[in-house]
Parts: sequence; C-alpha cells; structure tokens
Amino acid sequence: MTDHQLLELHGVSRDFGSFKAVDGVTLTVRTGARQAVIGPNGAGKSTLFGLLSGTLATTAGSIRLDGRDITRLPVHRRVGLGIATTFQHSSLFLRETALENVLLAALRRSGAGLGGLRPVRAHRTTVARAHALLDRVGLPSRHDTPAAELSHGERRQLEVAVALATEPRLLLLDEPAAGMSPAETARLTELIAALPGDVTVLLIEHDLDMVFELADTVTVMHLGKHLTTGTPDEVRASAKVQAAYLGSVEVTS
Repeated sequence: MTDHQLLELHGVSRDFGSFKAVDGVTLTVRTGARQAVIGPNGAGKSTLFGLLSGTLATTAGSIRLDGRDITRLPVHRRVGLGIATTFQHSSLFLRETALENVLLAALRRSGAGLGGLRPVRAHRTTVARAHALLDRVGLPSRHDTPAAELSHGERRQLEVAVALATEPRLLLLDEPAAGMSPAETARLTELIAALPGDVTVLLIEHDLDMVFELADTVTVMHLGKHLTTGTPDEVRASAKVQAAYLGSVEVTS
C-alpha cells in the first residue's frame, strides 16, 4: 500500500454570500484509497464534491492532484487529468442505450464531440472495452437497453461504467446508493470494492453500513469544516463524531 497522496486540499472554502458551505478544509486522499466523506445534513459534503469536480469555484484555498494545482481548472480539464464524477442526480442520456452512454463518455475523455459517436463505434477496441465495462458493473444483458428503461439501481451501475470509461485516476461518487434497495446497495458495494487498485475512490454516502464495509479511510465533516479523518473503527469510536450526529459538537479551525 502506497502513502503517496493523490489529492491534497489546503484551506479550501466556498462561500455563498455570508454562508460558509465549506470552511477551510484541509484534507489528503492517498493513491488507491477507498475513502468516504460522511457527516450530518448540511455538513458541506456535496459542496466539497462540487469544488473537487470543478462544477463549483473555490472562494479560498487550493486543490492539487498528484502535485498539480487544479484549483481553477474547468470540469473538462479535470476529466482529462483523470477525475471522474457520478452525481446524486443522474446525468445519463436516457434515450441512448447503455452501450452508447459508455461510448459517449469515451468521446468526452478523448475531447471529441457527441457527433463523433459513429466513428468511435467503428473502432472495435473502443466498443469491446465499452462492452467489458458494462459486464464489469453487472449489466451483461443490458448493453442495448435505453437508459430510460433501466431500474434505478441499474442506472447507478451504468453511471459507474460511464465514469470508468473516462479512465479515471480519481473516482468521485456522490451518494451512489441513494434510493437503492438493500440488495442493490450490496451489489454496488461489491462493484466499488472490486475496482482496480489504480483507481482511487472518494465517496459521499449516508448509508453508514456501506461506508464502514467499503472504506479504508473515513472523513467526517460538520458545519462545513473537517472534523476528523481516520480508520472506520477510529471514526466509529470517536466521541466528537457521535456528538456531531447528535448536533452537540462545536468545530474549530
């Protein structure tokens, strides 16, 4: 296991007027980690992911990926550097098949426009990889099914395949189990656990059973601040984490 830090945040903040949604967060994510970000509602988790993916701009602080400052880079530049994100609300092309959604993601990774779908489909290697990704995420019989016809759980599985098609070094998962049944959550947990070791995973998740089964590192946020980071056992045993979930903790910078 390497101690190399793939992602480094230093004093990262995001203000909305006088409201500090993310307040001076300093955090590292080790290469190959399966790291979760948890915290009560309003802790700033989704805002933090917006800052990492590039959909939101930072008010202060810096974000570095493998030593490179990406704080001001737009989304497409971050994708090109290996950051892929699945959001709580689906961003799939519902009229397109599962296979076409994965191929379109491959196009975005290469910088081609959507009109390049037909030329890409002519490349057997690209198509074969898309089929393999769909098989890997548990959709072996759904390649030619429009995304609109997939179940909620299957759409989340497809979103992971779409993200993997961009060849990510860092995979950001925003509440991947939201709305899933226990069986669907179990399948998704197995899928994430089986991802290649060269894919670093950082996820937000409210399902703490999933978090403690999957994550090797857990970060807790509260009121926009970084409360603590540790192993699942350390976080479970933390009195200040328990107090945060009960609404009786103060967080200092």
